[in-house]
Amino acid sequence: MQTFLNLLEVEPIRLLISFGAVLFLVLNLAAVLTMAERKVSGYIHLRYGPNRVGPRGLLQPAADVFKLFTKENVSPGRSDLWVFLGAPIAMFIPAALVWLVVPFAPDAVVADLNVAILFFVAITSIGALGVVMAGYGSRSAFSLLGALRGAAQMISYEVPLILSLLGVVMLTGSLSLVDVVQAQGDTIWTWYFLPQLPMFITFYIAGLAEVKRVPFDLPEGESEIVGGFMVEYSGMTWALIQAAEFASMAVISAVTVTLFVGGWQPPLPFLDLGPFNWVWFGIKTALIMFTFQWIRWSVPRLRMDQLMDLGWKVLVPVTLIWLFVTAGAMLVF
Repeated sequence: MQTFLNLLEVEPIRLLISFGAVLFLVLNLAAVLTMAERKVSGYIHLRYGPNRVGPRGLLQPAADVFKLFTKENVSPGRSDLWVFLGAPIAMFIPAALVWLVVPFAPDAVVADLNVAILFFVAITSIGALGVVMAGYGSRSAFSLLGALRGAAQMISYEVPLILSLLGVVMLTGSLSLVDVVQAQGDTIWTWYFLPQLPMFITFYIAGLAEVKRVPFDLPEGESEIVGGFMVEYSGMTWALIQAAEFASMAVISAVTVTLFVGGWQPPLPFLDLGPFNWVWFGIKTALIMFTFQWIRWSVPRLRMDQLMDLGWKVLVPVTLIWLFVTAGAMLVF
């Protein structure tokens, strides 16, 4: 038994098992978030969400998964099949990989990379490739239009997203997410969302755009381009794209919490739960995800010109100015 346990700690076996566990958790998280999305939208619209399958509709995600598994996967006759089928995987895998470097609690991280922030930026940028693959592989006018919108949006908003990270990197002096959490301390007044408030707001807005949520859902644009880049998908390929969107929302929420809201640190020292501080991490991440859902059902979609103006004319200048403010404050204090 001891030999077996020692074997599980050997690389790359430990990493592969950990990634399998993360993949399982992310797929289940996507199902739970689908349910949460529908319940939250119901409460906001003063109507019932799913309430037929199981107690209070809690088995609805299982029913949806069963339906999608049994539904036929149809692809357009003119589609480039390998590109068409590879796109959902190219969208989902990055959303799962980022979880490997996110610290859930003290000493609870799969891979404590000293370049974890760089890893996050590099991996999330692959998501744009998946959107382009879906649009191009479908060989459909609506799909291609959605893909071009998606590529323009995601590449544009990666610039303020990356710039908003630099203030945290400057204050911490490290690219490790574990170091970022420890540097913030165990009191709410020392968390980075206060000294880096403009960066925090920019990262949040750019994160919304990166996961293609309202008001930045132009790649889908169901009222204009009938579903955009994923209009030709059905069955489990469509489900995987949806799972990728919800998994990406969870990842952006978790990274926001890690960088700006103290990660697993409690808001006050006497609330420290030791190895169970993952509870604080979960509560904070859930609150950020709730605001993503709240915004979806409260704000109308932006036009393409408004979306680009916000990214290039507002967010980029704000982050550049605050970088100089941060550098000046560090020199003085």
